[in-house]
Amino acid sequence: MTKAELIEMMANDAGISKTAADAALKSFIDGVTKALKKKDGKVTLVGFGTFSKSRRNARKGRNPQTGEEIKIKATNVVKFKPGKKLKEAI
Repeated sequence: MTKAELIEMMANDAGISKTAADAALKSFIDGVTKALKKKDGKVTLVGFGTFSKSRRNARKGRNPQTGEEIKIKATNVVKFKPGKKLKEAI
């Protein structure tokens, strides 16, 4: 499903315009992003799942083309753990 398809579905289900659905989706995405930027960022949607931030340490890897060893920088990653209702629905 693409973003455009999601917006169209939201508009039809809620009985609102596509413009309003687009604004609602953008607001949701911005809210999740801001929450995850915080030190212990976490967003829990009961029944759906939890978005959390995790730190991935620096490590060594290999360039698959040359076999040369490279350094991979430490970075923050987003993890999603599905909730009970989502697991059951799938």
